[in-house]
Amino acid sequence: MPRALWLLIIGMVVNVTGSSFLWPLNTIYIHDHLGKSLSIAGIVLMLNSGASVIGNLYGGNLFDRIGGYKSIILGISITLAALIGLTFWHVWPAYIVFQIIIGFGTGIIFPSMYAMAGSVWKEGGRKAFNAIYVAQNLGVALGASLGGIVAAYSFQLIFLANTIMYVLFLLIALFGYKGISVESGKQAANDINVPIVKNRKNLYALLILCSGYLLCWVAYVQWTTTISSYTQEIGISLKQYSFLWSINGALIVVAQPLLNSVLKRLSASLKLQMIIGIGIFIVSFIVAGKSTAFSGFLVGMIILTIGEMFIWPSVPTVAFNLAPKGREGFYQGIVNSTATGGRMVGPLLGGMLVDLYSMSILFTVLIGLFIIAIITTLLYDRRLKVNKQVSAEVF
Repeated sequence: MPRALWLLIIGMVVNVTGSSFLWPLNTIYIHDHLGKSLSIAGIVLMLNSGASVIGNLYGGNLFDRIGGYKSIILGISITLAALIGLTFWHVWPAYIVFQIIIGFGTGIIFPSMYAMAGSVWKEGGRKAFNAIYVAQNLGVALGASLGGIVAAYSFQLIFLANTIMYVLFLLIALFGYKGISVESGKQAANDINVPIVKNRKNLYALLILCSGYLLCWVAYVQWTTTISSYTQEIGISLKQYSFLWSINGALIVVAQPLLNSVLKRLSASLKLQMIIGIGIFIVSFIVAGKSTAFSGFLVGMIILTIGEMFIWPSVPTVAFNLAPKGREGFYQGIVNSTATGGRMVGPLLGGMLVDLYSMSILFTVLIGLFIIAIITTLLYDRRLKVNKQVSAEVF
């Protein structure tokens, strides 16, 4: 892999490690420490994700116009300012304001990270996005495991730890990313409508694919919201719950290279990978829905992790292949904003279903969403001409 990609990988690990101190515990903090209902917690997370959707779209366009370095520095600066505020004022309602700002700042960062990864190693295909995906999950494993320990000692230290990690991320970006040379799309930006019109079918295909991608995220995010709170109610400790996410991240780091080898031998297309992944998601939620002990949720998390290894790296790869030259950031912004949109809708939907009905009803609805996602994945490229770059194996 190119040196520039390694710098992006290191930065992503530090970034997500900091975020993972807090995001798996957000619902628990709002519900248990601030004394708010699951529906209120869902609204707060929805506002955070809504701001992140705006940040993703803005950040993707920013990458195409001014490049990744400046976009990432801007996103980190906004996020760090909010984290410093949250460290000192993590009470209601200041918590809401800082969560919104954090959502917008982090939203700017991710499209540029993905677009830069694809640009600095174009010949790597899916491997570049796999590398960033693995880095994210290594950060999840580190942050979640440490976060559970820190939170058990003092929840207030979680906010400080997140802030310190973002200071480190800022230093890595300042001294490591400035020298990374990628095409920011400045030439295309001067005639921005031409590639969109010319590649309208590609854009429509991406939007259809992302509609199912959004539904997958609506379901997936329940593990950090309604399911996390439910585990507390049935006697699973905070350390045990955080351990689930440590397993998630560690398994991805260890198993992703093995999965890549298997997929290469099977010559599996990106579409087939995504469909298999969604099917595995369904099995995971069936297991979790029937679990009443930690061991059941552990099995469900392992199955969930296998499913996401099929899906999450595949969608950015399809988006990068569909993107016209100079619009890579915009297309990655769509993908990231879709995932964030799922994280926005998911907590509110899940919280309302649990508050009004039950956890069993929630799991039934989520399985229905996965079935719809399988249909959109099957149909997304029907209007496209045969395009080996998109539908064939990308390795």
